Amino acid sequence: MSRSPSFSVKSEFSPKLDPESLQQWVVAFCIIRFDLEQGQLIEECYPPGCLTQDEELEIAFSSFPDSVSQHQNRSSIHDCIFFFRFQRRERPQVDNVSSTESDKKLPTNSPDVKPPRSSKSNNSSDTSRYMYGYVFNRQRHDERLKRGGEQKSVVILSHSPFSSVFRPLLQIMGPLYFDIGRKALEHIAAYVSMWPCPVPGKLMELPIGNAALKVNLPPAHCLPSESGMLFEESASSMAPFLPNNQSVPQGLFHDSDLFAIFRGLLLQLWVLWELLLIGEPILVIAPTPPQCSEAVAGLVSLVAPLLYSVDFRPYFTIHDPEFAQLNSLQEGDTFPPMILGVTNLFFLKSLRNMPHIVSVGSPAPNTNRLAFSSRSSTGRLSGRPEGFGLQQLSLKRFSPSNLLNAVKLRRDGPLCLMTEHKEAIWSTYAATTKPDTSILNRLIDAGMSPRVEESMSVVNNEILRRHFLELTTNFLAPFGPYFKTRTPSEGSSPFVDPPPLTPFNDDEFLASLSARGPGKFLSKRMRSNWLDLYRRFLQGPNFAPWFQRRRTVAEQEQHRLWKQARINTDIHQLISNMSELEVVDSFDAIERHILGETQQSGNDGSDSTGSTATFQKLKGDLQAVFNVLPKDVQQLLLLNPERAALLKGTSEDTKLPGLAPIQIGLPTSPR
Repeated sequence: MSRSPSFSVKSEFSPKLDPESLQQWVVAFCIIRFDLEQGQLIEECYPPGCLTQDEELEIAFSSFPDSVSQHQNRSSIHDCIFFFRFQRRERPQVDNVSSTESDKKLPTNSPDVKPPRSSKSNNSSDTSRYMYGYVFNRQRHDERLKRGGEQKSVVILSHSPFSSVFRPLLQIMGPLYFDIGRKALEHIAAYVSMWPCPVPGKLMELPIGNAALKVNLPPAHCLPSESGMLFEESASSMAPFLPNNQSVPQGLFHDSDLFAIFRGLLLQLWVLWELLLIGEPILVIAPTPPQCSEAVAGLVSLVAPLLYSVDFRPYFTIHDPEFAQLNSLQEGDTFPPMILGVTNLFFLKSLRNMPHIVSVGSPAPNTNRLAFSSRSSTGRLSGRPEGFGLQQLSLKRFSPSNLLNAVKLRRDGPLCLMTEHKEAIWSTYAATTKPDTSILNRLIDAGMSPRVEESMSVVNNEILRRHFLELTTNFLAPFGPYFKTRTPSEGSSPFVDPPPLTPFNDDEFLASLSARGPGKFLSKRMRSNWLDLYRRFLQGPNFAPWFQRRRTVAEQEQHRLWKQARINTDIHQLISNMSELEVVDSFDAIERHILGETQQSGNDGSDSTGSTATFQKLKGDLQAVFNVLPKDVQQLLLLNPERAALLKGTSEDTKLPGLAPIQIGLPTSPR
């Protein structure tokens, strides 16, 4: 297969790699070969020395389809793209990693796979960061080769869930590597290291050779804190309001194709939305890794703009260190909240305690078409059933034969997938939210033409994503008052401490919500037990991380508003109507803010114009307040040496670069 025509290596321009800048986007590029006799062999890791041996083992096992999901036709080349996610349990030790060695052998049945260490899923420490692996896998059938063919994977490793970036990058990098070899890694890495810093929630143009990737990054408020990258969250994401600009992504994996992957389960999307909202464990089964990882990504995107805090694994294998712990759960044990995407049917028996099982996709057809070559990297398959309009959905849902099939499917249980793959959901959960038939009625029958199908799928995805964004936003709306900021009222002092945000109490919130109702939007779409859904949400794993993060952003925004109010305040007008005691209190407050600004500037190491201007304004206000105080009060204040030094402007500890000391006439102490 020839490389993408949109990229070529410029011989006259050879960019140099900037390792520090590369880490903003990519941890490493790996080339992994699957040897039918020896197992997984890591041929390249670039830059070298950035992974531990345990991580290399886990990455290698996750970079190939299970044997049961491999392409079985005899076409010469089959490419597919998928991604996985795993937990980093220790920092890489460069001295202990032999990543520069070629053909590091990982045995097929390695005894080194250890049970996972006990850790909390929401731990944000450095030792529990998650890493994402984006895989371009090529299966090449050639009768001249030993055992008739070979497999090799090109893997991009990153701390960031930027699927909108790395999928199209793989479509360039994968074929390019198979054309020119290791040189492709060096060139792509150098170009990536020249990219600007990631700006969440923005449209970015990222040059790559003679091409450019135009991608929307997910917003900061939905990025996991354990990604190790800190982004400033805007106040616009603080309260749960529906965004005006629908082209801006509102959650992770906004490029996933909901319609294509859940096409046979559209009526069940509202059940899945609730399960995701309350953090229930879900097992997703699909015939291939592309369909499997796409389904998990689609589920995570379904609850945008909520910060999804449950562990999710787009492609999970029996070689994952966490499998031993999950497999040891006994009958009656509670399954930890997580989404597992699998292709190996062995999980149906080993993880039989999983309460919710979703089967999606269909076996791969005989084609060498790149599985995720579309705009949104879907797993869309030619030859799938025709699209569903509402009438078709209704017939399939309520016909007597379909009712009998549903009863039989429930009776047989998910183990029926061992004999034949079917799209279905097995769950005893009774949903509160009713399927919105008006939304289903708007979905367009894509027809049989691949080109028409892809265009219609784009439209259908926008319809579905808009609806569930609106549904989640309205569900979160009752929490809005707890993120409401306050500014100083007219005539009041902005130098006093701002009032705390409204305190939150579960019972009081539920009682208040029960009295006023869920709102018009949800009332039409939820059954009478809607309050139970809120109760489960409060008790689930998603609420606390999302709520605490929103509160932190709200507090920071309130701090910014009050700081701006202090800058804009006319201090002379403010103190003109104050009593002497209020003026003294204002002096103490301004002095406290000056020390706070000094400390913050020292901690940040910043010397910005804004910081300097704020400091200068506060010192001017302090001087103005000091000058209107009676002489005896001034003398008392100056008994403090640090305060006296501050007023004289000679204290080295409080001086910022570029600031002129305040000239103030100090009273002469009586002899």
